[in-house]
Amino acid sequence: MRQPAAVEADADGVVLRIRLTPRGGRDALEGIEALADGRSVLKARVSAAPEKGLANAALEKLVAKVLGVPKSAVSVIAGDTSRLKTVRVAGDAARLRARCEAACAAAVRPRGATRGAG
Repeated sequence: MRQPAAVEADADGVVLRIRLTPRGGRDALEGIEALADGRSVLKARVSAAPEKGLANAALEKLVAKVLGVPKSAVSVIAGDTSRLKTVRVAGDAARLRARCEAACAAAVRPRGATRGAG
């Protein structure tokens, strides 16, 4: 059986599978990670606490900012109280997938690399 990808197109946009770290000190998308069971997920962290929906709201805001869509286009559709979330983003699937891939590539830098070094 094929494991779902971290980013998949659907009829209305894309579905993201995300492993969220609340109280992570900053809001950031940190690339793609393979879980122990073989599933791929996007790694994200938010500074918000995991209470009263604050971390989910911060995740929706982060995804909207990274993908350049309105906050109303992003919604957590599964995993409200779990670290593993399923998030739907409405819009043009090809454009959203490309932006997500670019954001993940930018998040992954070799150790010791600094911004502006080139």
